[in-house]
Amino acid sequence: MDAPTLRRLLGGGVARNIAVSKLRPASVLVALEPERGVWLTRRSLDLPSHAGQVAFPGGKIEPRDATPEAAALREAQEEIGLDPTLAEILGRMDDHVTGTGFHISPVLALVPREVRLTPDASEVAELFCLPFPALLDPSLPARREAVFMGRRHFFYVWPHEEHVIWGATGEILFRLAQRLRGEA
Repeated sequence: MDAPTLRRLLGGGVARNIAVSKLRPASVLVALEPERGVWLTRRSLDLPSHAGQVAFPGGKIEPRDATPEAAALREAQEEIGLDPTLAEILGRMDDHVTGTGFHISPVLALVPREVRLTPDASEVAELFCLPFPALLDPSLPARREAVFMGRRHFFYVWPHEEHVIWGATGEILFRLAQRLRGEA
């Protein structure tokens, strides 16, 4: 997908913001590279939460962050070395609440083709791009079911040769795929 198509499909619109005061506010950067895909990280095994899981660059919204966009850009700069001036913010996706107590604001951004990124080894074990063909494939992702804390939960798992992509990341990717496919 080229940049004009991504702007047309993902720009504008109004995201659904959920007012939840007891959860930890977080923001993630859904960084899309035209002609390539969406950038993801595998979190370091040394992190205190969600160690080793696939995630978008992002984290807790700090008091110094004026907006979720500012937080997502700050976290992306810290985690993957993205120069914030290179990110073109397209808008936000609907908020996502996790079972682990986070209230996530996903921020959509275009990054330049062949952007140079340098992951911080203390936070990111690996940086990789999920290609657009996977997001555009109507047969993906797989919908799975599990019982957690006595309740049945449904979640999405995206296929990847080396990683298991699920949880909040899988759900946000599913919503992104729906928009890219014109289904939402």
